[in-house]
Amino acid sequence: MGFVKVRAGIFNPLAPERTVEVDGIVDTGVIYTVIRRDILEELGIKPSRRRRFKALGGYVDSDVGDAGLVLMGKKRVVPVIFGETEDTMVIGVTALEILGLEVNPIRVTLKETELLLL
Repeated sequence: MGFVKVRAGIFNPLAPERTVEVDGIVDTGVIYTVIRRDILEELGIKPSRRRRFKALGGYVDSDVGDAGLVLMGKKRVVPVIFGETEDTMVIGVTALEILGLEVNPIRVTLKETELLLL
């Protein structure tokens, strides 16, 4: 399956009237969403904690915070990693679950998740 390319809006939950549009990809193998630090700081979003992540055979400590995400008409607050300047925005599985979306592997697109109440 190829990458699912998306255009998403990013906003500060404390000032939701301003949204920045960003191109990125969806990766269901990633837990948190990665957004470049400069975009988050431009919106006034500050890190709330640091987390250790396993990456490329080692570990990396990264700033983590909460950002607003608009995707397929859905608008929610999701946990994000403050990425580096050269990082592509990557939407992880946590954001997909919060937004109620999933990857359609046949069409290589996103679709609404059928929610189960068990």
